[in-house]
Amino acid sequence: MRPPKRPIHAVSMWVRRQPPKVKAFLAVVSGMAALVLLRFIVHDHDNLFVAAEAVHSIGISVLIYKLTKEKTCAGLSLKSQELTAIFLAVRLYCSFVMEYDIHTLLDLATLATTLWVIYMIRFKLKSSYMEDKDNFAIYYVVVPCAVLALCIHPSTSHNLLNRIFWAFCVYLEAVSVLPQLRVMQNTKIVEPFTAHYVFALGVARFLSCAHWVLQVLDSRGHLLVALGYGLWPSMVLISEIVQTFILADFCYYYIKSVFGGQLVLRLPSGVV
Repeated sequence: MRPPKRPIHAVSMWVRRQPPKVKAFLAVVSGMAALVLLRFIVHDHDNLFVAAEAVHSIGISVLIYKLTKEKTCAGLSLKSQELTAIFLAVRLYCSFVMEYDIHTLLDLATLATTLWVIYMIRFKLKSSYMEDKDNFAIYYVVVPCAVLALCIHPSTSHNLLNRIFWAFCVYLEAVSVLPQLRVMQNTKIVEPFTAHYVFALGVARFLSCAHWVLQVLDSRGHLLVALGYGLWPSMVLISEIVQTFILADFCYYYIKSVFGGQLVLRLPSGVV
């Protein structure tokens, strides 16, 4: 007699059998359901942004533990960390000259940590760095983001160059994780600490996206008007959504792996 399947396994098998259009529909419905749930549970939606920062910090802590205790950077993308450092440095500059607040200090701490991670990968743990797997050409994202920033940027009263810089860091943040996903796609096997780190990024970006979407809904669209006119307000929201959906597929397989009791995450072809 065959043992009964676990509910999570049965659901995942059913989802995998569905055509791409059905999977996309299910993803949209799940995202909308999560937003509705958060709207009723979290009364002050600014707390979602704080929660996103906290989850991101947890992910960075996992990364630090991996580098210091495990003494290996296998599975990590140096290029993703470099893209992260670029958009953080640009955003930090914009924060100093445009709107200095508590988030400036958070960005400064994150940038310092990211630079330390880059140093560890480049010099201390270079022997374990999978350079052949980290083969994503970063100019594929840097150049389009720069061109897009030149065309679509905030319409505030700040200096034009600063507004372009701000748009550039918003666009670059949305796609900075792509080299990390390429590394995982090339290796197919993701060890626990790297999986925890990337999953934390996915959760943090979903919470940040939820914060913006719920703020727009609560203000009945007035928040978009406050951000300026033209395409820029919509591009801010689209960038947040793109960040979330880029990592959605990985997060699904991560949750499936955790419920299945697997310590090492194995990705099927074409996942990320």
